[in-house]
Amino acid sequence: MMATMEKAPDERAMLSAVATRDARMDGRFVYGVITTGIYCHPSCPSRPARPENLRFFTDAAAASAAGFRACRRCRADAPALSSRLHTIARFIQAEADEVLDLKTLASLAELSPARFQRAFKTEFGSSPLAFQQAFRAERFKTALREGSSVTAAGHGAGYGSPSRAHLHAKRSLGMMPSTFRSGGRGEHIHFAIRQTSLGLMIMAASSQGLCLVEFGDTEEALYQQLEASFPNAELLPSPQRAKPALEAWTLALEAHLRGSGPRPDLPLDLRGTAFQVSVWRFLLTIPCGETISYTALAAGIDRPSAVRAAATACAANKIAVLVPCHRVLRGDGQLGGYRWGLARKQALLHSEKAHS
Repeated sequence: MMATMEKAPDERAMLSAVATRDARMDGRFVYGVITTGIYCHPSCPSRPARPENLRFFTDAAAASAAGFRACRRCRADAPALSSRLHTIARFIQAEADEVLDLKTLASLAELSPARFQRAFKTEFGSSPLAFQQAFRAERFKTALREGSSVTAAGHGAGYGSPSRAHLHAKRSLGMMPSTFRSGGRGEHIHFAIRQTSLGLMIMAASSQGLCLVEFGDTEEALYQQLEASFPNAELLPSPQRAKPALEAWTLALEAHLRGSGPRPDLPLDLRGTAFQVSVWRFLLTIPCGETISYTALAAGIDRPSAVRAAATACAANKIAVLVPCHRVLRGDGQLGGYRWGLARKQALLHSEKAHS
């Protein structure tokens, strides 16, 4: 089945890409169909061929040399749009500290500015400008983690001044850059651990709202999870007299877990990348008692090709139940994964369905 090729995915990955019409693989290989003599991009909308009739090639030239002709539907002899967009994305990352004009980027992609803007957003889920800003923020966060000063990290990330670094980065960090760099030093995180109908649960709150809700087997393990999330913050056990609101929130959530109360609408302090936060915020819109697929989740945040990334964001959620990642299932209706165990996920879904 295989033709000679270099720098291409393995055969299993290519078969999967063709079967799912994965546009992310466009530009990495083309496939030929021996019964028609035509070669296509992986995302081609043409009728799928039987796997045994497929031949794989590194590019259009290799397919043509083997006697196949280009598909007219996906224009397989032209550079794949996805490949061009990824080239532009790498250019934006390399020039993250520059002011990049939409018209210039569109010309590099050989598209009109309007079409380039639409195509880029479809591919990456954000405009070129937002993509650049997100990359700057990630570079900024990495530098802070590695010990750079806020000023040096901001300069290295392409922010023109410390004030711009604070303005843009605070939106993605969820806190001041100096606080992020210190691992939460100076923050006061109040927490409470109690037994619930789904096992031991820790609930922790910053001054902005709940920043962590986790299930675990022991109090020690739960405390270690909290400590790992906020290594330099001051972690304060919260008896009712110290943080009355946290005690009330804990009781309200436990009532919901038992099925004797609604899901409490509590203030949340969401901390993650811009993409993760967009996933978590969308999860908050899923009605109690309903479920969606990971594919629908990706489409819901205007990132239809980012199904796997959306699933990863669900797995990174640290606020159980209140950010309801348990309401996301696999496309075939199976439970999929869950950070706190499939038994808890099943119990939550059953309870919500019964009381919705």
